[in-house]
Amino acid sequence: MIETPGFRWFRRIGLTFLFILVALPLYVVVVTSFKPLSDVRGLFTWLPSTVTVEPYIEIWRTVPLAHYFKNSLIVTSLATFFSVVIAIMAAYAVARLNFRGQRSFSLVILSTQMFPGILFLLPLFLIFTQIQRTVGLQLNGSYTGLVITYLTFTLPFAIWMLAGYFASIPRELEEAAMIDGTSRAGAFIRVVIPVAKPGIIAVAVYSFITAWGEVLFASVLTNNDTRTLAIGLQAYANQTDVYWNQLMAASVVVSLPVLIGFMLVQRHLVAGLSAGSVK
Repeated sequence: MIETPGFRWFRRIGLTFLFILVALPLYVVVVTSFKPLSDVRGLFTWLPSTVTVEPYIEIWRTVPLAHYFKNSLIVTSLATFFSVVIAIMAAYAVARLNFRGQRSFSLVILSTQMFPGILFLLPLFLIFTQIQRTVGLQLNGSYTGLVITYLTFTLPFAIWMLAGYFASIPRELEEAAMIDGTSRAGAFIRVVIPVAKPGIIAVAVYSFITAWGEVLFASVLTNNDTRTLAIGLQAYANQTDVYWNQLMAASVVVSLPVLIGFMLVQRHLVAGLSAGSVK
């Protein structure tokens, strides 16, 4: 397809508009985080009168950010780990093995992506409450309950994505390893998983980002002891006296783990998404 000059200019204008639409709010957040409180409470200015890092220091005392950070890190890391491990095994079975109900299982996994998460909130809350009444295991307001909840929406997508990635790997690689005396499990661990590393990293990044910024389930299934970053900052923003420069500084700090993760695995992430879309 030959790109005409008109289409080229249309593409440039469209991309420029989208860039401004995304970059402008980010610019306001970052600039506000370096403003003194007097600038924030006055008329909005595009540049701070004085650049200060005090909001990044004070936010750790104004809001229990370290506590929220710890909760988010624990829940997100566990959800990511279990999502990746379970998805690897389930996706390999879907892509390589023949079993009864294989097609139905795949359709169920894919169909879960069509429903909004809020539909699962009340059933999960009722299930957790009933489990606590029956066996005494507290899931509401606990790390365990939140990790299980996050798996309900990270795991289906992870399985679907990795199944497509495993299906794109030539079977001859496993067969050659098994001819040399390696079992199917050995071929899976020594051959398939190393080849599927980009896809696995992509799934891990997706699971981490989804769990890190989740608000809906955490707002209901956490308490003061297990409150995550997103819920903690939301509660602080709803207070009557809010230091907005500190809130913006906290937003920047919260975004850093995701940004750093993207920068470290960008090459693997692009390769994993490209291969996972082909089945």
